[in-house]
Amino acid sequence: MSDNDRQNGPDNGGGNPWLKSLLIWVGILAALALFVTLFEGPGTQASGGSIAYSEFLDKLESGQVKDAAVTPGSGPITGTLADDTKFRTNNPGDPQLVNKLQEKNVVITARAEETPSVWVYLLYQSLPFLLFLGIAFFVLRQMQKNSGSGAMGFGKSRARLLTQKEGKVTFDDVAGIDEAREELQEIVEFLKDPTKFARLGGKIPKGALLVGSPGTGKTLLARAIAGEAGVPFFTISGSDFVEMFVGVGASRVRDMFEQAKKSAPCIVFIDEIDAVGRSRGAGLGNQNDEREQTLNQLLVEMDGFEANEGIIIIAATNRPDVLDPALLRPGRFDRQVVVPTPDIEGRVKILQVHMRKVPLAPDVDPRVIARGTPGFSGADLANLVNEAALLAARRGKRLVAMSEFEEAKDKVMMGAERRSMVMTEDEKRMTAYHEAGHAIVALHEPASDPIHKATIIPRGRALGMVMRLPERDSYSYHRDKMHANLAVSMGGRVAEELIFGYDKVSSGASGDIQSATRLARAMVTMWGMSDTIGPLELTYADDSYLGQAGLRNAPMSNRTAQVIDKEIKRLVESGLTRARDVLTEQLDKLHLLAEALLEYETLSGDEIKRLVTSGDIGREDSTGLHTPAPAAGTSIPKTRRRKGPFGNPAPQGA
Repeated sequence: MSDNDRQNGPDNGGGNPWLKSLLIWVGILAALALFVTLFEGPGTQASGGSIAYSEFLDKLESGQVKDAAVTPGSGPITGTLADDTKFRTNNPGDPQLVNKLQEKNVVITARAEETPSVWVYLLYQSLPFLLFLGIAFFVLRQMQKNSGSGAMGFGKSRARLLTQKEGKVTFDDVAGIDEAREELQEIVEFLKDPTKFARLGGKIPKGALLVGSPGTGKTLLARAIAGEAGVPFFTISGSDFVEMFVGVGASRVRDMFEQAKKSAPCIVFIDEIDAVGRSRGAGLGNQNDEREQTLNQLLVEMDGFEANEGIIIIAATNRPDVLDPALLRPGRFDRQVVVPTPDIEGRVKILQVHMRKVPLAPDVDPRVIARGTPGFSGADLANLVNEAALLAARRGKRLVAMSEFEEAKDKVMMGAERRSMVMTEDEKRMTAYHEAGHAIVALHEPASDPIHKATIIPRGRALGMVMRLPERDSYSYHRDKMHANLAVSMGGRVAEELIFGYDKVSSGASGDIQSATRLARAMVTMWGMSDTIGPLELTYADDSYLGQAGLRNAPMSNRTAQVIDKEIKRLVESGLTRARDVLTEQLDKLHLLAEALLEYETLSGDEIKRLVTSGDIGREDSTGLHTPAPAAGTSIPKTRRRKGPFGNPAPQGA
């Protein structure tokens, strides 16, 4: 049986479905034509135009009728006029009609009265009903075929067989998750050469559960296994099993395994298995009865009395905590493969895979992009490369440069630029000093990550940003880096207070205050970084301290809660004090960097370091000359000023 026959199923009979549909529609049109022809009758088919009976009598009196065919009774009258024109009219039953025709010497032809047979009569009466029934049957058959095969196809499996024609994926297309790939590569070796392992008593794994966050490449891994092994690959979603009718899901599970047995050895991939694999008994009443029956049937098929040899189940989920324990035991899912978000080396490899089809400029460095995308999954990185290519195409470029990748990264992380946003000169000036405060404190905190760039162009909900990139992925935080991050978070607010005064401090530091408070709370209640509290865990963590879920307080006394609040306040204020000490000492550099941000809008990390150390950002303007940034307290010369981010001239310096 060919792959095409397997995919189409036995109902197709190996024929062309398009040809079958065409023949059915031709049959329907032919039946409609027959229906119209039968109801027209022989009188309608006769040649000649229809005229009124009074007009016929007028023409007869004037001698214009040459011949006429008369039916006894009230049948139709047809004939020819003197000018050889055909005519037709109805006889109202005039008994003197024949005499009138004889008086005018009209050639008379007597036509026998037609009596339709009973079969023709029955055909006339039943043809509309038969035609309607045929159309309804055809439409119903097409709907059932599209929704799941056959007249009683509710219990048929919706698993789809993927063939190599639909795009072969191999392990060369999977990058950044080497450990997960090595775990699954053994399954490929099992499928290719099972005797190699059978000699030592090894058995092929029955199932592998891929666990990971969305976009990490679970489905891609499953397709790579099928591509490497060269075996049939059935794919289905967990939600395809569940229907409103009880027992349909279990029937579909049985049918899926029956199909897989015919194609063994093969791989069955169930995506989002948590749709049917949730723990049993968790619902109220019988609400989950259908899902539990489906799960029971799946458990029996995977490891029941009848062994399904040669069928490997690969399932994917991002919610392993809700799965039923019976589904996770060895014998059903022998391996649980964690597919994590890639580290920096993995992100470099993933970017290189997605950049194969993109024409790159010489300045593109995947490692720099990987450093700036911590926590990105494979899907996020693919989206980043695509956004960069689209941006270069909009600009009419033939190569995708590093500038497009930087803009695409900022767009993915924070949203598109909001250059149409209207801000006053004071707000832009305050934003420049706010971001300059973050950057200056980060430069003078040894434990802080290096600055990648600073900008005052609004993106998303942020009016500006200072991006710091770690040299490598961090898996633990040290105390000195925590205190450095607290100081950097408070740098923007301290800069506003030093330059504009206590009463002019804005609400722009709300996000900084939120992140600093979360970090301080985690230091006190989770990581034992408070000498007063000691090494105690006093929170339930739903996620990391930067997660959206936040932290929930564990049961504690009011006195302990007060001590925690005091310690959190002490840590945040210590960061505020460190930031104030740095900015007070480096006030001239704060002015210098803020002036440069007001003029150039965006500065890279190297330009900021060069500006702080030598007063020159090293950038060439349109004339090709180096344009040093202005000294603190001076204004920008009008000859060097350009349009700001909102169409207005860049503002004067402080």
